Amino acid sequence: MESLFSEIDAQTRNDNAPLAVRMRPESLDELVGQTEAVGPGSWLRSAIEHDTLSSVILYGPAGTGKTSLAHVIAKATKATFVEVSAIGGTVSDLRREIDAADKRLLYNGGRTILFVDEIHRFNRSQQDALLHAVENRTLILVGATTENPYFEVNTALISRSRVVQLQSLTDEDIATLVKRALASQKGLKGAYELTDDALDALVLAAAGDGRAALTTLELAAELAADSSTASSASSAVPAVITAELVGAANPHRGLAYDKDKDMHYDIISAFIKSMRGSDPDATLYWLARMIDGGEDPKFIARRIMIAASEDIGNADPQALLIAEAAFKSAEVIGYPECRINLAQAALYNALAPKSNAAEAGIDAALAEVRNGPRRDVPSYLRDRHRPGSEDYGEYKYPHDYPSGWVDQQYLPDGLEKGCFFQPSERGWESYRVDATQRDRKGR
Repeated sequence: MESLFSEIDAQTRNDNAPLAVRMRPESLDELVGQTEAVGPGSWLRSAIEHDTLSSVILYGPAGTGKTSLAHVIAKATKATFVEVSAIGGTVSDLRREIDAADKRLLYNGGRTILFVDEIHRFNRSQQDALLHAVENRTLILVGATTENPYFEVNTALISRSRVVQLQSLTDEDIATLVKRALASQKGLKGAYELTDDALDALVLAAAGDGRAALTTLELAAELAADSSTASSASSAVPAVITAELVGAANPHRGLAYDKDKDMHYDIISAFIKSMRGSDPDATLYWLARMIDGGEDPKFIARRIMIAASEDIGNADPQALLIAEAAFKSAEVIGYPECRINLAQAALYNALAPKSNAAEAGIDAALAEVRNGPRRDVPSYLRDRHRPGSEDYGEYKYPHDYPSGWVDQQYLPDGLEKGCFFQPSERGWESYRVDATQRDRKGR
């Protein structure tokens, strides 16, 4: 039972909490963004409003409102709401909460909602400890994760829960959060003014992360308060937060990036597709995102090298050599200088004529080898260093002919010319195919 002292303690903690914590919404109407996840008519909104929530995994980037949504659930539900952090929590902590939930259910029919933040940090055995309780509804699990739950959460736990994906906040959402924090009595209480440039800087620096926006705002407000005190301004006049103060509070804008998760694969995919699509600006942008995120330059160079054969091939054979040189530079030079080598090679790929004939050809040949019948080497193409080879038939040596080419079957029986190699009409590949055809005609 809460006492006057516990209420005072809670208020003291809240007053000293970071701005992002103080501004956590207390109802769905206060939640900013996430219309698709919790907007009118959504399953999750209906479940929260009618207090009929079943186990759910909230999945989305940092600062999108997963923890805020959990606290809205805590405010709205008549169930007992308990929280375990996956960062410091143990199996013993989970079992203690499961036992307590079981007692509530048996003694008075009380429901328990267990919120597990960063649930992907729990190992398999810790996640398994939840399975029986979730399946039997001894408790209702609300898990939050920044990682793809289909990779990081046990399949059995996923099958007993509903996954709800949250998206990065829009610029308008971020602006709404910032303006609300400036005016709210839970926030900065109208003691500060924010210039239009400062608001734009905050929105830009946040990059869709609401928590980051409020953290930067709080730091900038502290700097503004110091400046106001130093200039002996009247306390009745709001301190002004400028774009310069926002820049001082957050000197490096860090866009989201991870080394081996969804963002990593999404950005490298966009990089490869931009080179394939011959867009040099997009190629440089996604390259910059990886470099700024600290991606291994050798990983980037390997992808450039693969693309040089997969998407360019013999339309421009030079692309592979340049990609190889970029890999060598990444290996022996490293950052920051090798960023230029990577950019040169990536731009070469983007601007080069395109052909996927090498990739398509080898894949078609492999499919034939793996799924087609066994085909013998024509006798005249076989190795001659064995007894009986004099009966193999005549091999026509191309260099004995004026054009260096002679009409001769090299494929095994049952396969025709053109069954694998389909040259593009671009670059060196097209030129060489035309030249070869001219040579064969003796021109």
